[in-house]
Amino acid sequence: MMTILIQFHTSRFRDFEAYYAFVCKHQRREFPQVVSYERFVKLMPSVGMALYVYLHYCQGACTGISFVDSTPLKVCHNKRIPQHRVFDGFAQRGKTTMGWFFGFKLHSVVNHHGELVAFELTAGNVDDRQPLQIFQNRLFRKLFGDKGYLFAPLRDELREAGIDLITTLRRNMKPQIMPLADRLLLRKRAVIETIHNIWKSTLHIDHTRHRSVDNFAVNLLAGLVAYCHRPDKPSVSLPGDEICQLASA
Repeated sequence: MMTILIQFHTSRFRDFEAYYAFVCKHQRREFPQVVSYERFVKLMPSVGMALYVYLHYCQGACTGISFVDSTPLKVCHNKRIPQHRVFDGFAQRGKTTMGWFFGFKLHSVVNHHGELVAFELTAGNVDDRQPLQIFQNRLFRKLFGDKGYLFAPLRDELREAGIDLITTLRRNMKPQIMPLADRLLLRKRAVIETIHNIWKSTLHIDHTRHRSVDNFAVNLLAGLVAYCHRPDKPSVSLPGDEICQLASA
């Protein structure tokens, strides 16, 4: 079941029912004990914990240069929020630079190789800075983010944990002196936005057709595992010795 779920996110199918029909028809040799589609959907939550553990096994390690950001996961159109019941009590209204949405936020940290280092799923109304307290146990040296992570107490807390949080500035803030190495790496922060786009447009972790919370979680975990297995991850292309110098600067 895990193989089928992960393989779906690497296929060109966008509808899991159509993909499962393809598996039943053309991949019987690989999966001789396939069950009906309805039965498979009912069994999907049973592999959620196994996918979660496997995802942690597939994650990359912190290299000293990390990028953090969050991306919204909508569960329904804004006009249908009053009638939505599937994620009632779980999803919340949130706001990004693109406007309001109803759903969740996926907070993630990647290293300069484009590998997923840490992630956290929260309701849509959770502040982007809150999960950093969870991530700090897996990070060290430099962490780059956007202006949404500007918060002096948080920066001081992370510095005590050995993490230097470096962010862009708001328009009404005075320019600050920054080492050239940090300025160059801060310009590479868009790599995590490219990764989020791959998760949504290619691996299909973001859609509004979910009919249960458990299957939503399984779909998300399988999509992240599929990304971890991609050989062509977006990355910051710097020589290895230069990366070490920048990370320790």
